[in-house]
Amino acid sequence: MSSAPRHEVHSSVPGLAAERPVIWPPRTHANLANGLEIVLVESHTIPKFNGDLFFRSGNAAAGVPGLADLTAGVVRTGTAARSSRQIEEDLRRLGADLASSAGTDTSVISFGGLSEFSEELLRLVAELAQQASFPEGEFERERRQMFEALRIDRTTPGFLAGEGIRKILFAGHPYAQVAPTEAQVEGYRREQLAEYYASHYRPGNALLVMAGDFEPRAMLKQVEKIFSAWSGGAAESSPDPALGEIRGRRVRLVNLPGSVQTQILVGNRAITRKHPDWKKLTLANSIYGGAFNSRLVMNIREQKGYTYSPRSGVHPLRQHGYFSIHAAVRNDVAAATLTEIFYELDRMRSVAVGDDELADARNYLSGVFSLGLATQDGLASQIGTVALENLPDDYLETYREKIRDIQAAEVLDAAQKYFDSANAQIVVVGDRAQIESQVSLFGPVEVQDAQGNRI
Repeated sequence: MSSAPRHEVHSSVPGLAAERPVIWPPRTHANLANGLEIVLVESHTIPKFNGDLFFRSGNAAAGVPGLADLTAGVVRTGTAARSSRQIEEDLRRLGADLASSAGTDTSVISFGGLSEFSEELLRLVAELAQQASFPEGEFERERRQMFEALRIDRTTPGFLAGEGIRKILFAGHPYAQVAPTEAQVEGYRREQLAEYYASHYRPGNALLVMAGDFEPRAMLKQVEKIFSAWSGGAAESSPDPALGEIRGRRVRLVNLPGSVQTQILVGNRAITRKHPDWKKLTLANSIYGGAFNSRLVMNIREQKGYTYSPRSGVHPLRQHGYFSIHAAVRNDVAAATLTEIFYELDRMRSVAVGDDELADARNYLSGVFSLGLATQDGLASQIGTVALENLPDDYLETYREKIRDIQAAEVLDAAQKYFDSANAQIVVVGDRAQIESQVSLFGPVEVQDAQGNRI
C-alpha cells in the first residue's frame, strides 16, 4: 500500500517586492494680493475634497496659556451671519465636516465635503476666518468644557508627564506652557479671544491647502472670489527667548498617591524639521523606539514584560525640537525600566546598527510615509507641513530616496548628537512612597503635586 505523498515545507520567507513609485499629483501654488498663500492638489480618487486653512500662530503666540485653543473652539460656533445651530444645519445639508483647533505653533480650520458643494463650504470657512462673532453663551460653554477637561488632565499621568518635560526643557520659553491653570481658565474673557482672533486670523498669516476632486484653475478662481476681500497683514512672530543650558540628569516626580503604575518620560532638546540632520534623527529614532519592532520595544516589552507599549518620538516645533521616551510600568520596575531605557540609548550612541536592522528601519519609514499619502486629508496634511515649515519644494518627492541613502555611520552620528543620555531629563508620575527611592538612583529628585506645586 503506497503512502500519501509528502509535502515539503519551505521555511524561507519570500523577499520584499520592489518599492512601488509614488505618483505625485499636480500641485498649484498661488498667492492672493492680500497675502493668502494657496496650495491646490488634484486627487480624483473620490468625488470629494479636503482642506485646511492654517494660521501660523498657536498657543505659543497667545501670551496666555490655552488662549489659542479656546479661540479655535469658539471660532466655529457663530459668525455675523450664522448662529451655531445654522452652521451645523448647513454642514449637514452639504454633507460636510468642519473642525477648528490650535496647537503650539498653528491654528487651523479643517474641512471636507463633496466637490460639487465646494463653493458653499468655502464661503462658510471664509466667514469663520473673517466674521467669527464669539457668542457669549458659546464662549461660556467652551470655557466650562476646557475647565472640566483640565481637571481630568490633572489626574492623567500621561498628560502630567508631558507637561512636566516641556516645562523643564523649555523653561522661560512659550513652549514650556502646555496648558493653563484652572484659575487662568476662570479668568478668561470673551474679549481676549476676539483680540487674539483679530491679530492672528489674517490672510497675511494664513495658508490654504486643499486636495481633492477638482480642476485647479476653476478652484483657484473660486478661492479668489471668496477670499480676495479678506484683509490683514502678517501677525507678529512668536517670541523666541534664549534657552538656558541643561547639564546633568535630574528627576521630577509628580506625586499621585495610590497610583499602581508609574508613567516615565525621558527627554532632551533636539532639532526642528528644517535641520539637515532631521531625516537621520528620524531613522535613528525608528530603530531606538519609534517603531513596534524597535530596540526599546523588544527589550522592555518582549524580553522584560515591563510594559505594553513603550515608545520614543521626535517632536519638531517651529523654533525648537525635542526627543522623548515614554513608558507606563508597574511601580516595582520603575528603576529597572529606566536602566534599560538608558542602556539602549547608550548602545545606539556607541555601536553602529547592522545592515539588516538598518534596512528594516528604512523600509518602515518609507512605508509609513507612503501610507500617509493614501487619502486626500493625508495628502493635504503632508503638503501643508512642507508649506508651513518652508521646506524644499521637492521635500516629499525625495523623502523616500533620501531615507534609503542614510548609512549606519550617519545614524550613529545622529544618536550621538541628539540622544543626549548624559543630560536627559526624567519625569515620573506615580506614588511617591513607591518610587522615590528608585528614581533617586538617576539624579536629584524634585517632588511636585499634580498642580505643579513643590512638596
